[in-house]
Amino acid sequence: MILYGPSSGLYSCPLAMTDGAAKIFENDSVLSSELQRSAFGHLTSRKPETFWTSGQWMTEKKGGSDVAGGTETLAYPQNDGSFNLHGYKWFSSATDSDMTLTLARIVDDDGQYKEGTRGLSLFYLETHTAEGKLNGIEIHKLKNKLGTRQLPTAELLLDGTKAHLVSKPGFGVSNIATMLTVSRFHTAIMAVGAMRRMMLNVRDYSFRRKAFGKLIVDWPLHVQTMSRMEVETRGAIALLLECSHLLGKEETKEASEDDLNLLRLLIPVVKLYTGKQAVSIASEGLESIGGQGYIEDTGLPKILRDAQVLSIWEGTTNILSLDVLRSIIKSQGQTMETFLRQVQTRSAPFISASNQDIQATAKLIGQSCNNLKNFLMEAANQDAGYMELAARDFAYSIARTYTGLLLLEHATWERASVEDIAVAKRWCQMDMCPVSTQHATGTYSMEASSLDYRTVMAGYQQKD
Repeated sequence: MILYGPSSGLYSCPLAMTDGAAKIFENDSVLSSELQRSAFGHLTSRKPETFWTSGQWMTEKKGGSDVAGGTETLAYPQNDGSFNLHGYKWFSSATDSDMTLTLARIVDDDGQYKEGTRGLSLFYLETHTAEGKLNGIEIHKLKNKLGTRQLPTAELLLDGTKAHLVSKPGFGVSNIATMLTVSRFHTAIMAVGAMRRMMLNVRDYSFRRKAFGKLIVDWPLHVQTMSRMEVETRGAIALLLECSHLLGKEETKEASEDDLNLLRLLIPVVKLYTGKQAVSIASEGLESIGGQGYIEDTGLPKILRDAQVLSIWEGTTNILSLDVLRSIIKSQGQTMETFLRQVQTRSAPFISASNQDIQATAKLIGQSCNNLKNFLMEAANQDAGYMELAARDFAYSIARTYTGLLLLEHATWERASVEDIAVAKRWCQMDMCPVSTQHATGTYSMEASSLDYRTVMAGYQQKD
C-alpha cells in the first residue's frame, strides 16, 4: 500500500474503509449469519466480479468529529427486521461504493429516540437494490474539494434507505472504534506513501537539475534540507511498521498485554503525527524542486493537495490528541506505564554500546522518557484543563520518543549501515519531548493561555 497508494488515484481510500468494514463483520455476532457471510465474503473476495468496496457515511451537517451531537439520521424498524433510514449525510467518501456503514438513531414505537452517544447505532446498507436502482439514496451534489478529487465525495439524502443493524442498539460509537483503528492505520500508510514518493522525486531531481554551474545535489544547504526530510520520512516509516507489527499480532491473537496497550496508544499517535508530517514533506518537496514543482503537469501539486486531508479525516490532530489522553484514562494509566517501561527497557542496553553515536542516542531517548515521566507527575497536580492544553505536544512527544527508540533498534541490528546510525542520531537530536519543554515555560497554564488568547484576539474584536 505504501508503494501503491500514491499511484492509486485515491482507490486506497475505499480500500481502507473496506478493510475497516470487513473487520466489523469479522468480529460482530449481531448480524444474521447469512447476511454476515454474504457481506464479509464480498469485502474479502479476491475476484473482481464479486469484490465490494465499502463507504463510511458518518458525517452530517452538524457532525464532523462530534458524531454524538451531530447525527440526526433516524432509523425506523420494519416488520422484516430491517430499518428504513431517513437523514442527510453531508460528507460521504467513496459515494460509488457497493455498500456502506453509517450511524443513525433508532425510533421506538412511540416515535421517540435517544440523544447523545448512547442513542447511536451502527447500520449496514447496500447502495443499490437487486434491480440496480439506488437504495432510497438521492445524490444532492458532489463535493468540490481541495484535493482527493478522483475520489467521489457527495452530500446524500437517505429517504427510506433499507439498512440492517450491525451493533447492539445504542452501541454504534463503540463499534466504529474497531473500524477507526483500521482506517486510521490506512491513513498513516497513505501519509508515509506520499512522503516516500515525494522524497524519491526530490532525490532524483537533485541529480538532474543544475544551478549556478553544478548539480543541486552538490550544494551543501540543499543536501542538508533533503537529509532532514529523509530523516522525517524514515522515522514515519519505522513508526508505521511498528504499528503494523502490533496490529498483526493482535489480529492473529498473538499479542501480549503490553502489545495491546502499545497498540491502543500508538494508533491515534501514528495517524496524527504522520498526517502532519506528510503535508510538511510534500510542501518542502515542491520547494526543493522549485518552479517545476508548482506545475500541475508534473503531478507533484496533487501530492500536496491530497496530503492535506490526511490530518483531517478519521480525526483531526486535536481530536486524536484527546483520544490519546482518553486511551490512557480508560486503561487507568496502563497504556502509558507500558510505553514508558518499554522505551526504558529496550533503550537501556545500548547506553553501554561501544559505538559512541549509539551510546549518545540511547541516552537521549532515556532522557526524553524521563522528561515525559516528570511531566506526567507534575501535571497530576494541575487543574483538569492542563492536560487538555498539553494534549497535542504530549502526543508529539510520544511519537518522537518511540520513533527514536525504533530508529535506535534499527541502527543496532546486525546488517545496519552507517547511514542507519546517522538517521537515529539525527532524529534523537531534535526536541523529542516538546511537552516537557513547553511545560517548563508555563504554556499550559489556563490563566496564561486565556490571557495570551485575549491579547492576540483583541485586535479582531468589534469596538462599540
